[in-house]
Amino acid sequence: MKKINRRAFIGQGAVGLGAMLAFSQFPLGAKANGTTKYKHPVGFQIFPLHDAITKDFPGTMKMMADMGYQLVEMCYPPSFAQWGFEALVGMKAKDMRRMINESGLHCPSCHFLVQDLRGDNLDKSIGFAHELGLTQMICPGLDVPGTAISQYKEAAAEFNKIAEKIKSAGMNTGLHNHTKEFAVLDGELIYDAIMGELNGDLVKMQFQTEVIFLGYKASTYFEKYPGRFISAHLSDWTTDKKAVPIGQGVIDWKEFFEAAKIGGVKNLFVEMVPENFKDSAAYIHGLLG
Repeated sequence: MKKINRRAFIGQGAVGLGAMLAFSQFPLGAKANGTTKYKHPVGFQIFPLHDAITKDFPGTMKMMADMGYQLVEMCYPPSFAQWGFEALVGMKAKDMRRMINESGLHCPSCHFLVQDLRGDNLDKSIGFAHELGLTQMICPGLDVPGTAISQYKEAAAEFNKIAEKIKSAGMNTGLHNHTKEFAVLDGELIYDAIMGELNGDLVKMQFQTEVIFLGYKASTYFEKYPGRFISAHLSDWTTDKKAVPIGQGVIDWKEFFEAAKIGGVKNLFVEMVPENFKDSAAYIHGLLG
């Protein structure tokens, strides 16, 4: 799915404790938002909040921390300016990091478009990532010009080489799915074709639970590809594809979290319409403790 489709998705709506130990950029019980109330850090993706963040970056971070979030996943402003992040383009990464940390949040991850990770752009993106204090650079989809399964495999092979350079810079590389990777081309599911080509030691996956409304469960893929995931984007949906807070839709979240340990998931990032963030954080913390 192209980024414009991701934005359209946002607009549609405006467990054994052992399994939880995988979700830990913070030590359990750390003061992620100035309190030891929550054992297991929960994050949010900033994409649905672009209007609020560009008007008041520190205020929005504080608002999200007060809702019960501990982590934030950013979007690389120069490339995401076309989707509402123009106001952040001139902000230095070190200033973003300071405001994030002052709010009580931590930023381990950021989305970079694939063109940000090619050629000379990669060095610039790595510099931004280091300044922001990232441990993960996530790409929200491969740049595939056509519709042949071979083109997806070629793009995945190129991504392995990008990931080698990111690893040498001391960070992990992740690849995010949208719905288009859950289509069949030439008799093969695109997602499986990509997974078969990627080097699992270099590229970890970020699973977006949105594909539940296509009939694909995150837990299935966590179990099918153990240790191949680094994070997940969480959203929940009704049977008629209405976006609802986590825990109010069709996803079996206990099953999700139990399987996520098998998958290797380290971070959870809620991504949904803004009005559903608060109830989602409350549900997840109630489930995880």
